[in-house]
Amino acid sequence: MANKEIHIFTDGSSRGNPGPGGYGIVMEQTGSSYVKEYSQGFRKTTNNRMELLAVIEALKKLKIENASVVVFTDSKYVVDSVEKKWVFSWEKNNFKKKKNIDLWLKFLKIFRKHTIKFKWVKGHNNHPQNERCDHLAYEASKNKNLFIDREYENQDEIKLL
Repeated sequence: MANKEIHIFTDGSSRGNPGPGGYGIVMEQTGSSYVKEYSQGFRKTTNNRMELLAVIEALKKLKIENASVVVFTDSKYVVDSVEKKWVFSWEKNNFKKKKNIDLWLKFLKIFRKHTIKFKWVKGHNNHPQNERCDHLAYEASKNKNLFIDREYENQDEIKLL
């Protein structure tokens, strides 16, 4: 029996860019009532980092190899980078002059373990799962005990040296 398709909905948020941020994830398995939600907040990050981190964290939660996945996101940054194959060119050029290298490397490692399609959804357009992810991401950014986006914050420190 073939594996059922998994739908992943993601959103990232930052209050200020950079600023406190978070991501939200809703995962659904087609043909079943399976739905899981996840979110996490960070004390200083960017919107694009949270958009990409949401996808990475969702893919890390998959329990089967070579899953058939559709990722729905309102991030043109993420969708275009993958669907237009920009990220693979960046990889060949060692990500020269690109941002979020740490996350793109994590993404590529897990991306290659599955069959993944990306679909862009318009944000703030009453798409139920996207609206839920937006809410989860924003609320996560307001938590009292926010995680540290170490790669991002260390990058800031390096620039000051």
